Amino acid sequence: MIKTLQVATDRAHDHAKTVLPAEVARGVYIENPPSAEALKLMHLLIATAGGRMAEDVRHELRLASIKSITGMRNHSRATLRKLFIELAGAVMVFDDTDAQCEIIGGFLDRAKLDYRDEASDDLLVAWWFGGAFREMAENSCHWAIMDRQTVFALSSKYSILLFQYVSSLVNLNYVTSKTFTVPELRAVMGVSEGKLGRFANFNAWAIQPAIAEINQTSRLTLTVTPRKSGRTVTGITIAWAEK
Repeated sequence: MIKTLQVATDRAHDHAKTVLPAEVARGVYIENPPSAEALKLMHLLIATAGGRMAEDVRHELRLASIKSITGMRNHSRATLRKLFIELAGAVMVFDDTDAQCEIIGGFLDRAKLDYRDEASDDLLVAWWFGGAFREMAENSCHWAIMDRQTVFALSSKYSILLFQYVSSLVNLNYVTSKTFTVPELRAVMGVSEGKLGRFANFNAWAIQPAIAEINQTSRLTLTVTPRKSGRTVTGITIAWAEK
C-alpha cells in the first residue's frame, strides 16, 4: 500500500502542490480554530517538510521565503508569533475507524523565531511538528494533493477548511459528493460553538461564501443542497466537479 510520505517525497519537485495527509485534511479543530492566515502557514510548514513531515526533527524556513509567496501577508516576527500561537493552541481530532481509536493532539510541538539577522530581513523560522501530527503522517495511506496557490488565495478559514476536506475526496473512484449532518459540517468548517447557531446564519455567513470563493478560486465547482425533515435542515450534501 502506498504511503502518504512516499507520495510527498516523490512530488517534492512540484512546488505548485502540497501533499496533505487526508487525516489532517479531514481533521476537526475542536478548540481554538485557527484563522485563515494560520491555516495558510500550516500548509506552508507541511509543504516545506514534504516527505520528512513525520520525522521528529527541526524544520526551517526563512522569512524572506514566506514573504515571496503570493497570497501570504507581508509577515514580520510579530505576526508570525501570533500565527504560531494559534497553531500551537489548535487541537485536532481524527477518528481512525480502522484502528477504532481517536487521535487527539496538537499540530506543533514548538517553534522558534531566530531574529539575530532580523534587521536584514533574514529572520529564521524553525519548528517541530507535534507527536499526534507525526503519527498521523507516518501511518497515512490516503492524501490530498492541494493546489498550493489556491490555498494561499482563499481568504476565509471556512473556505480553506472546506476546500482541503473536499480535496481529500476528489480523486476517490465514484465519489462526487458527501452528505454531512449540520454539526459535522460546522466542525469541518471550524465554526466555533455558540457562533452562527441558526442554520440560516450558518448558511449565509459560512457555507455560501465558502462555496462561492472556492468556485471562483479553485479548479473545482462545488454545489450545496440542504436536506430537510419537514422544515428543519438535517443535512447538507456538497457535490463537486472539476472544471
